[in-house]
Amino acid sequence: MAAHQHTAPAPASPAPSNSTHQAPTTFDDETIDAFEMDADDGYASASPAPSLHAGTMSLSPSVRDYAFENNRRYHRYREGRYHFPNDDSEQQREFMKHLVMVHMMSGKLHEAPVKNPQKVLDVGTGTGVWAIDVGDEYPEAAVAGIDLSPIWPDWVPPNVKFVVDDAEAEWFHEPDSFDFIRLGNMAPSIQEWPKLLESAYKTLKPGGWIELQEMRWVYGCDDGTMPDDFAPMKMVDLISQGLARFGVDMHAAERNPARLAAAGFTNIRHQMRKVPVGGWTRSKSLRTVGLYNLSVIYDGLHAVTIGPLTRGLGWTADEVEKLLGRVRTELVDPGVHSYVYFHALSGQKPSS
Repeated sequence: MAAHQHTAPAPASPAPSNSTHQAPTTFDDETIDAFEMDADDGYASASPAPSLHAGTMSLSPSVRDYAFENNRRYHRYREGRYHFPNDDSEQQREFMKHLVMVHMMSGKLHEAPVKNPQKVLDVGTGTGVWAIDVGDEYPEAAVAGIDLSPIWPDWVPPNVKFVVDDAEAEWFHEPDSFDFIRLGNMAPSIQEWPKLLESAYKTLKPGGWIELQEMRWVYGCDDGTMPDDFAPMKMVDLISQGLARFGVDMHAAERNPARLAAAGFTNIRHQMRKVPVGGWTRSKSLRTVGLYNLSVIYDGLHAVTIGPLTRGLGWTADEVEKLLGRVRTELVDPGVHSYVYFHALSGQKPSS
């Protein structure tokens, strides 16, 4: 049966930058449907749990100043740029989201064919879990993570460092200096994708890779069990509308392959995987990741709605909670076999 999918009307894509890069662009698009695979095959193998251990070098002291709104904690640096909280419950949810994403890459931390990188940059590092894991996997690499919120651990591996910074501000890294740049779940925060990707292009070494890893919260269903008025999808539509008021394209993952090409990247690889919501799949491993994913979504309902709907659409906190009552009920309905999407999009800066 054809997939039954509702997609929120997204803001118009920003015009491609007038890049002067003329390298030929190749595309490799792939949609991987894990639900049609045999149960517990190699693709669905369990991934190792990333470590949040103490390393051997402390972060430099930083001012951990925060703003508070609707009983949630937000970043203070460039206040209002990011419309989702950074409090402890949200940090735990981000860690679980990381587990889901790593599982969907068969236990890998990236899909780009990067080998023995010397310098790695994690843009939108959040809790720093991906950067810390990459630092462990590539102990000879210098790994840097940037984010608006200093919510990473105080102790990290000696080859990992974190900086409070805005990814859309001017980059001060040396040109041609990084082997690999990763952007994680940046769609709900970026206003100027062409500018961001141009900065990444300039900062990468010739032959270096960029990878955009993104969970896209559009609900699909392949067996007709999801109703047309599915409340979680209505919620996604409203979040998208709220973020659009700030110039943010929540569904940027659909348009970013073309943006990578416009920025000058080539050898573009786009993999899109369906991530189950709940434990309804045949595969034991995918049932596990589906339950993790359900927890990521369910536990984050207030976090992902309260900012966009109150700031962007003018709702009251009570109105948001009323909406979430129905969303919670329908989200855990075992009769609805829904999924969302994980995108892994990579591209290479030409060697010459």
